[in-house]
Amino acid sequence: MMHDGWIILDKPSGMFSRRAAGIVARMFGARTFGHIGTLDEMASGVLPVALGNATKMIPFVEEIRPTIKEYTFSLKFGFETDTLDAYGRTLVRSDVIPSRDVVTGILPTLTGDVMQTPPAYSAVHIDGHRAYDVARRGGAVELPARCVHIETLELLDTHGDEWTFRTRCGRGTYVRAIARDIAKKCNSVATVTMIRRTESIGFTIKDAVKLDFLEKLVNNGGDFGEYLKSVDFGLGDIPVQNLDGKSAELYKNGGFIVTSGADGLRRVYCGSEFIGIGYVASNTLRPKRTIK
Repeated sequence: MMHDGWIILDKPSGMFSRRAAGIVARMFGARTFGHIGTLDEMASGVLPVALGNATKMIPFVEEIRPTIKEYTFSLKFGFETDTLDAYGRTLVRSDVIPSRDVVTGILPTLTGDVMQTPPAYSAVHIDGHRAYDVARRGGAVELPARCVHIETLELLDTHGDEWTFRTRCGRGTYVRAIARDIAKKCNSVATVTMIRRTESIGFTIKDAVKLDFLEKLVNNGGDFGEYLKSVDFGLGDIPVQNLDGKSAELYKNGGFIVTSGADGLRRVYCGSEFIGIGYVASNTLRPKRTIK
């Protein structure tokens, strides 16, 4: 049986985001699926997965939800890999292990609106190709720095040459690049050994379900109702527009509905049935994405 809706997944380390989302889709018989935000293969944590009709809502969830994401991550001083994480090939080594005072002193220079060069192994496009594809083929990858927003960056703990941090940052920020830049400002090099996303688009790790737990629950016929969220999950900030049966059928078939109220997006319902996202302009409701 096919199910539509959202799973807020706690993606395991060692798996690409697309593969993790695909496993969830097969569990629930969804022919189409997608996810918001991509986690590195090594990274774990919050990954919102859309199944079936919920994929139609991805642009609207992204538009209205908070853009700040939160991560904890660990880096190890002394070496840097081509991928900037522990899965890569070591390129540079250094004997410099900075002091705690030096590290905490440079952290404020990496917060706010800062220029950041994405890692060579990243999803940034180069002449129509992903940078990581070019890098894997041995091609030269030179990416320009771009402005990103890092709201907070704090040191949590240290164990010898391995240090753990927490950051809250905006869209397009690479945690591996933050680690690289921390080390660079301390005249050293470092590589990320752990990344865990604890918040994404307003959903926290407390909202998330682990993949192995979900697999056991579904395979054993357990009740997964609390984990499979509705298609309109996450759209609560969009005002509601209720339609009667006749107007709803017209709307589903692309018709315009005369209405009132301020211009803007609407969550459209017929009774308790969610039928899509519309837009009100000049007292007229027009369909944007419908659920039939």
